Amino acid sequence: MSGLQTQNLTLNYGEQPIIHNLNLDIPLNKITVLVGANGSGKSTLLRSLARLLKPSSGQVLLDEKALHTIPTKEVAKRISILPQGPVAPEGVTVQQLVKQGRYPYQRWYQQWSVEDERLVEQSLAATGLLELKDKPLDSLSGGQRQRAWIAMTLAQETPIILLDEPTTFLDMTHQIELLDFMFELNRNEKRTIVMVLHDLNLACRYADNLVAVHNRTVVYQGAPESIVTTDMVKRIFGMEAIIDRDPLFGTPLCIPKGKGRVIK
Repeated sequence: MSGLQTQNLTLNYGEQPIIHNLNLDIPLNKITVLVGANGSGKSTLLRSLARLLKPSSGQVLLDEKALHTIPTKEVAKRISILPQGPVAPEGVTVQQLVKQGRYPYQRWYQQWSVEDERLVEQSLAATGLLELKDKPLDSLSGGQRQRAWIAMTLAQETPIILLDEPTTFLDMTHQIELLDFMFELNRNEKRTIVMVLHDLNLACRYADNLVAVHNRTVVYQGAPESIVTTDMVKRIFGMEAIIDRDPLFGTPLCIPKGKGRVIK
């Protein structure tokens, strides 16, 4: 199994190139995190990996096959994606939303099954939403809605999961709970996970493979401890920082320079 790759991939927004001539391998059974400044193309790249965005040139490969040649339902059994700002039909309940994750497995001769029901319940439990399953999605808080979308993604039960800024709308506690859950999912079930994260320190903590996007391409890629330096932060984010060592995990800890109170 070769997983996801790009070959000479170019992605445009209108006539403006966002990603240019990119060759990238996503390692199987690992957590890959995409980082970069706003507008660098992280989300655009993630959408192309899910076949939501057609390349201007080049291609995305799934197990060495061109992604656009694979039937949609087969792609949906291999890759699930949680995009930024997803929108659900008005009035849909949490459970109804999560059930949509089982759509790729439905056939005219085999509709809803016991296994479908089990996976929906499991996904609701994993995201702490069992007690809210009959609530309309639009009645929930932003964080609860985000967890409902993640539950739908989990119910799809794909070996590859793509998440675009999944910690948006979540407070600190729920950010860590979510990322811990994805970490355990990767370690216990060997799911390949690709996430876009804004928080570089959380990216360093959870990523096996960190991908830094800048100037229409990938500038750095590798284990965070190998690539995160003051020079890297300056180049990617245009920011002066000190790189220390996280006292709990030993991963790189980025301390931005700037203004603030100084305690002596």
